[in-house]
Amino acid sequence: MTAPPPEQILHTTAEDRRIAALAAAAVGLSLAEAAIPSPLPGVKAGLANIVTLLVLYQYGWRVALWITLLRVVASALALGLFLTPTFILSLAGALTSLAVLAPLTRLPPRWFGPAGLSMLAAAAHLMGQLVVVDLWLLPGIALAPLIPPLAVAAGVTGLVNGLVAAAMLRQNAMLADGDTP
Repeated sequence: MTAPPPEQILHTTAEDRRIAALAAAAVGLSLAEAAIPSPLPGVKAGLANIVTLLVLYQYGWRVALWITLLRVVASALALGLFLTPTFILSLAGALTSLAVLAPLTRLPPRWFGPAGLSMLAAAAHLMGQLVVVDLWLLPGIALAPLIPPLAVAAGVTGLVNGLVAAAMLRQNAMLADGDTP
């Protein structure tokens, strides 16, 4: 008779716990948003992107990528959408927006603050999704008439999410300095 294998002990770091907490917040926002009726088909507020912006500013691109991937996969699993076209569209949009955000966060803040970056990320998210629709889901369909209303929605949601993220970043900076909000 063989002895049972020794217990595996999983050691977590403070960064592991921080990533888990931030990913949980992003997933929670995604799930809450899924319950909100959309004014236009396919248009969502992108509330979880507020977490992505905060993470990008506070912890950098690599952590933002982790949070985003965890959010997209976990949300899709929770909603029963994993590996569906909706999942692929979400993943394509998220990765495209991060690809745009990564180099832009290195520019001077006076050029692009959180609101500007959020609007650019929302536009990139939309473009990434439209490319997937055009190349895979509905090749050859005329997408041009959809672009103006979707672009306006992306701009508005990107602006609002960016303003929320900017306010949260200011509050975090004040708390770190010992000031009261």
